[in-house]
Amino acid sequence: MTKSSIPPRCSIPPPDIERLRHIILSAERVERFIAGRTRADLETDEQLTLAIVKSIEIVGEAAARIGTKVRADLPEIPWPKVVGMRNHLIHSYFDIDNDRVWDTATEDCRN
Repeated sequence: MTKSSIPPRCSIPPPDIERLRHIILSAERVERFIAGRTRADLETDEQLTLAIVKSIEIVGEAAARIGTKVRADLPEIPWPKVVGMRNHLIHSYFDIDNDRVWDTATEDCRN
């Protein structure tokens, strides 16, 4: 999702505007975290891994709270997958697949 893909402000309820902002900021944060990094860094840099995971969790939590009208207005976003990733990271914290985290960071969090 890019800033330009957000529908005009007047059609979005203020709480959803804030949630969309959180999604964008967290995705941009992930991009900064992975700049110049490789997948192998997730195995050796615990802070990097935790920072990326937390940011993806924020994206998913905000996405879970987006209203149905805004979701319908942005059908290109796979809302259930975004929320599902958050749920997996939160509830299966002991079984996080770093390959999946890296793929999400490098493919799905791109603006």
